[in-house]
Amino acid sequence: MSHKPRSQRVGQGLNSAVVWMLLVVSTAAVAAPDTQDCAQGFLQELGWRFIPSNEAVVEIQPGTPCDRADLLEAQAAGDLVVRVPHRLDATARSQLTETLLHHPATLCAYGFELGAATRRAVDRLVENRGFRFSALQIGWIGFGPTSSARDGWEPIAWFGRGYQPRGANSRAIEAFYTGQVRGECGLGRQIAQYATQAELYGSKGFDTEFDADEIVIGTFNRLHPSRSILLGTSAGRFTRDGHAIAAAAAGRQAFMGLPGFIFHVFDRSTLDDLNNQAENFVVYDVGAEAAAALRSHGGFEFYNTRNRTIWLLARSISGRKPPRYFQRLLIERDPALRAGLSADARATVARLDAKFADPFYRDFEIYVHKQGVKPVGFHIARLLDRNPRTPFRIELALHNLHTTLYDRYVAYRLGACHQRPTRPIARSQYWQSAPGPEADILQP
Repeated sequence: MSHKPRSQRVGQGLNSAVVWMLLVVSTAAVAAPDTQDCAQGFLQELGWRFIPSNEAVVEIQPGTPCDRADLLEAQAAGDLVVRVPHRLDATARSQLTETLLHHPATLCAYGFELGAATRRAVDRLVENRGFRFSALQIGWIGFGPTSSARDGWEPIAWFGRGYQPRGANSRAIEAFYTGQVRGECGLGRQIAQYATQAELYGSKGFDTEFDADEIVIGTFNRLHPSRSILLGTSAGRFTRDGHAIAAAAAGRQAFMGLPGFIFHVFDRSTLDDLNNQAENFVVYDVGAEAAAALRSHGGFEFYNTRNRTIWLLARSISGRKPPRYFQRLLIERDPALRAGLSADARATVARLDAKFADPFYRDFEIYVHKQGVKPVGFHIARLLDRNPRTPFRIELALHNLHTTLYDRYVAYRLGACHQRPTRPIARSQYWQSAPGPEADILQP
């Protein structure tokens, strides 16, 4: 299924009074020189530039990388610079690397890698026509005639409600890239999240760094008591930002790869299509204007209110409606449908067009199985057709991309440098705001 190319527009500046994350570090003994070299090399790969300085203190100039489209844009704007005195002793160098590994701007730089990994994973899932939506099948996940064993999975629950890899983790993910599998959008979200980690680590790293029972797919209730890195005991510390307040304040790269869902507001008695009572997604990309709109409105809640207004306007258009009516009318802008509108309906559609013109509806792109990659506006219009008796909300799900999974990725990268295992070096804590200057000064 086709989708729009990634936006390359320049992002808006991040208010320096707003800090996305502060990672609280348990400071260890002074690191050995090779450890410092590994950490600095990793930071440079993320995008930090270390510039020799004649000054007496270290000066960190993070800029606003979370607002940029990619690392090249961030570096062209002068982001991610640290000026290092020529004479800096080992203790100060250790402090500097620890600070940078847990600096909010480093999380933004990690967001560039995470976003690219998400897009690689999603693009391959979308390209696989054999990964289909649930239909008549035995079990919640259907591996079809090839069986789960041939696709690299083994059952851990009855009726297709839980599986884990039976061999290499990467082989199990490959089945969803190339195999014949059926499942609903919750499974699509899980696979997109696991596949993002596979793309981030590479096949070898994904196989060695995660145990098979940490890669569990199935019903969400099945994941909770498991060791799943998404929602089980290996998930560690969650970020709770359902209304996207913190992510919106941080900027577009704070959204990359995040899981979420669009769900009905009123109770189940108002549902006409139970198969479309909710849509699970991962964030594919966020345009600069969409990010700016989210920041100005403080996250999703403004748009959840607007979704209800959209629903009320759509309900006011009377008459029998053909299949995919609002999708064709509002997203595809079908000229024949529009030409047949009454004067009152044309006025209502003009108001709906103005609502959907908001950048959030146009440029906040999400992956939903089996709809592919589409902007949020597409899904809101589609659900007007599927379940016209209830409005819908959008929220982020619990996730650990910026906490436990970030810590594990840093440990993996430093361990790969040393060619030996390392333990995660930090625990993460969310801050929504903190005062501070553009440049941070560290005493040597």
